[in-house]
Amino acid sequence: MGQSVNFIPPLDLKQQYATLEAEISTAVLQVLSSCGYIGGPLVEGFEQQFADYVGVSECIACNSGTDALYLALRALNIGAGDEVITTPFSFFATSETIDAVGAKPVFVDINAQTFNIDPQQVESAITNKTKAIIPVHLFGQSADMTAIMAIAEAHQLAVIEDCAQSTGASWQGQKVGSIGHIGTFSFYPTKNLGACGDGGAVTTNNSELAEIMRRLRVHGASDRYHHTEVGINSRLDALQAAILQIKLRYLDKWNQARQAVAHRYHELLSPIPGIITPQQLADSQGVWNQYTVRILADRRDEVRSQLQQQGVGSMVYYPIPLHLQPVYTHLGYQSGQLPIAEQASREVLSLPMFPELSVEQQEQVVYSIKDCLS
Repeated sequence: MGQSVNFIPPLDLKQQYATLEAEISTAVLQVLSSCGYIGGPLVEGFEQQFADYVGVSECIACNSGTDALYLALRALNIGAGDEVITTPFSFFATSETIDAVGAKPVFVDINAQTFNIDPQQVESAITNKTKAIIPVHLFGQSADMTAIMAIAEAHQLAVIEDCAQSTGASWQGQKVGSIGHIGTFSFYPTKNLGACGDGGAVTTNNSELAEIMRRLRVHGASDRYHHTEVGINSRLDALQAAILQIKLRYLDKWNQARQAVAHRYHELLSPIPGIITPQQLADSQGVWNQYTVRILADRRDEVRSQLQQQGVGSMVYYPIPLHLQPVYTHLGYQSGQLPIAEQASREVLSLPMFPELSVEQQEQVVYSIKDCLS
């Protein structure tokens, strides 16, 4: 049975595309007629524009946010025998790439209000094998970068910011992706800045690291057919670069609309018992890739099912924290070891969130939640 015409999806990309269809169609046709599909001035132009937007000197476009993390770890020479501290409450790619370079992910618990890595837990996890910290700016909210950078500096560790869900977010007025040693971004279609396919980027102010990552993304080649190391094939194609150049012009406007949607959710949902609304730290300016509440008393799955029946879509990010994934059994983490992340995985529910979400739609979402929790 299909959804009703009034069904509110967790994300609606059709409205965004409708407003940009003419611009995107023109740009795509120009790329197709040029027959220059890989690299070239469109990709270089986007890299410069995105570097300027983030506030860094270097941007290296690549195939995905996953590849961006991999390139960052490789550029920092992290590999076998090394440890990287990160959050257990993130998409699998965050830890997967640590494994992919031969290093060991070390998970520490999260802040109950923001869902981001808890800096107080980081320092106690540092060993003589620790080489880096990967904070994830989850759901569009910056982690506490002041505390994380202070810890990294004290212990001479690298910081890779996972900005996959937070393009345009800032900490103390500085955009994420420009604070750590390297920033990594995803342009997956559901992100605040989304391509029409896969895409990613790495940002840094370190020209030496940038040069290494540029080589690594083209099979470790310093020049055509001259390979100085083993790399990968990870290039952003010109079609996606052309589309991203268009969308980048609208990103701040869309993020402001998301902030307005989040503010309305706060006002409407905060008085309702049985639900906890998300918080952001005072120094953080979030961009709300998701609006994720906590449903208490083990009622999350029940509420989600009832919302679906009432025409409201929702998502669960993430039902199993990374330290309890089957692939990490060998690391020896036990249930209850990272209790805040584990509790979050049982309670989180991401409500419809996109710039075009109307007041009427939000009121329908809130009415349905009240009905489910009454």
